[in-house]
Amino acid sequence: MRLLFSTMRPKCIGSDDPHMTTTPRTILEYGLSSGNTGLVQLLGLCPLLAVSNNAVNALGLGLATLLALTLTNAAVAGLRQLTRRDVRIPVFVVVIAAVVTSIELAIRALLPELHAVLGLFIPLIVTNCALMGRAEAFASRNSVPLATLDGFAIGLGFLWVLLVIGAIREVIGVGTLFAGAGSLLHAPWLELTVAAYYPGLLLAVLPVGAFWVLAALIALRQHLQTRNPNGSTP
Repeated sequence: MRLLFSTMRPKCIGSDDPHMTTTPRTILEYGLSSGNTGLVQLLGLCPLLAVSNNAVNALGLGLATLLALTLTNAAVAGLRQLTRRDVRIPVFVVVIAAVVTSIELAIRALLPELHAVLGLFIPLIVTNCALMGRAEAFASRNSVPLATLDGFAIGLGFLWVLLVIGAIREVIGVGTLFAGAGSLLHAPWLELTVAAYYPGLLLAVLPVGAFWVLAALIALRQHLQTRNPNGSTP
């Protein structure tokens, strides 16, 4: 396992942590917490805010983004020895576009109802800054196993933030959780009615609700970090 995750040269995980060593544990911690794309770096806010009006949409797009980040990082790391530095950015763009297009076609074939709901936001994964950022900052400088783990960690961090926002907005807005999972994800066992006679709060499912929930999560993280500056903060 140690040989599998070793690299020729240890590379930093992000531009803001130049002294952090590259290990599986630090990669996971960075993606899920300290370098979280949604709460810390505030990248990919367009789908994060637009698609998070319910938990099903958030889960669908989050999983697609996680898969795109993982496959893109793995592909870029595999091609890094074959790609000249002066043409690396066009190569990254082609790799990202190919991966996202493949994911979109797979969703259209396997989950057509979900594809119809998410619509343009699936191909717009290409424009998510996290994909290009991790390809340049990490995947192009590390081994395939480490780059794959990094893409998975960054994608999982984005997924949990997107899912939490979607779940909070759906519960407060309409009193349900994962409503429509049966038709969109073929997982009816996920559907849950939290409050049967709840009148709902329209603002929660409107775009302004996404800003409020995201702001609350960022404020909560900052509060926990202030109270425990030397500990681990979600």
